[in-house]
Amino acid sequence: MKEETDPVTSEKTRHLGVSVAQVPGNPAMSLLLLIIFRVCRSIAGGMMIVALPYLVLNALHESSLALGAIYVVGVMSTAVLAVGAGHLSDRWDYKGALLVTGVMVPMSAWMVYVNQSFPMLLAASIIGGFAATGSLIGGGVGGAAQPVQSSVIARLSTPDNRTRYYSVLAFLSGIAGAGGALLVHYFSIRNTFLVAGIISAVGTGLLLFITIPEKASSVATVTRRQSSQAIRHFSITGALNGLSQGLITPFLIPFFVLVYHLSKSRMAVYTAIGSVLASIALLTAPALERRLGFVRSITFTRAFGTVLLVVMAVWHNLWLGLAIYLISPALRIAALPAQQSAIISRVEGTSMGRALALNQVTRLSASSAAMICTGFLFDISEIEMPFFLFAGVMAVNIYLYYRFFGDEGQGHPVEAVSATTLAAGKESKPA
Repeated sequence: MKEETDPVTSEKTRHLGVSVAQVPGNPAMSLLLLIIFRVCRSIAGGMMIVALPYLVLNALHESSLALGAIYVVGVMSTAVLAVGAGHLSDRWDYKGALLVTGVMVPMSAWMVYVNQSFPMLLAASIIGGFAATGSLIGGGVGGAAQPVQSSVIARLSTPDNRTRYYSVLAFLSGIAGAGGALLVHYFSIRNTFLVAGIISAVGTGLLLFITIPEKASSVATVTRRQSSQAIRHFSITGALNGLSQGLITPFLIPFFVLVYHLSKSRMAVYTAIGSVLASIALLTAPALERRLGFVRSITFTRAFGTVLLVVMAVWHNLWLGLAIYLISPALRIAALPAQQSAIISRVEGTSMGRALALNQVTRLSASSAAMICTGFLFDISEIEMPFFLFAGVMAVNIYLYYRFFGDEGQGHPVEAVSATTLAAGKESKPA
């Protein structure tokens, strides 16, 4: 039986840029509920990631090594859970997988509220993923849900507006995380985890009311061979992205402390400003994709950011260094939504969750190894060396983007770019 279209729903979805004829059901309402879920989770993540160091170092009087152990456990568990959630969504049900990963954050928050011991914190980190990763405040918490969430967005959007939704969602997530960090001021450390759990649970409960189409709208038929090759290519570039990010991102604040001896209060202000700028930069992703294409968007933003960071490392000027520090997170993630859309457009509908999960796993695993390397180099006072390694890894990564995906530099519409690249990818072989 042909489903009738509600004129109100039609008007809503038209404003959102979604065609009801292309996406069945009520995508506008489902997208709204998904946005609220993401915002609630980011508020909770921002609260917990700020409160956790104070709980470990001040309340429990544990060492920085203990805090680092909690973060490492969170990163590794996020990687494993992301793969499991990706397979679960592809083989079982996207809504069910999203609910399973969604309840992990409130569960972990309430575990800490009930018992503030170090073993309990490790257990909570395994479940909730207390990982201080990413460029946005609180973005690492509950990271196992990210691949499933991206797959759900692909099913609720169309290829021409998918990047827009990824951009808006990431922007709102960054702002919500910053807001959550500010909320910590109004609660005790223990109650922060209680409130964070409640906020996250409210957002997760709304997932019960979303409707997810069985298939994502697509403009090109993707064969199993093309899909497997795309997954392999994005896993390789994802590993190099993680390696480069792990070499630099966690150590930018220590760089300013060691070189310029800046106080914690000043660095907190600069970090907040950089995070807000990064969130705003995400909104430029659709325009970058339209004008430059997926590959050139990544090349322009990341190559420019790499050059600036190397300059910061070798030319020790405080105000120049701070300016570079403020804009480097924005350059690092400005093209991220376009990258997510590129992954979705190149894999089978039944492999979206797995593809996004593997990309995240390779990125997190490589990032963990890179952190150890930079920590050692900083310890022996080779402060500039990680920046040179970072530049080398980024150069290889950019080359592989061109090698794997071609030069999408003509500003074609997303549909044309996807179809052209898929056809080219059929003949290409990995290096």
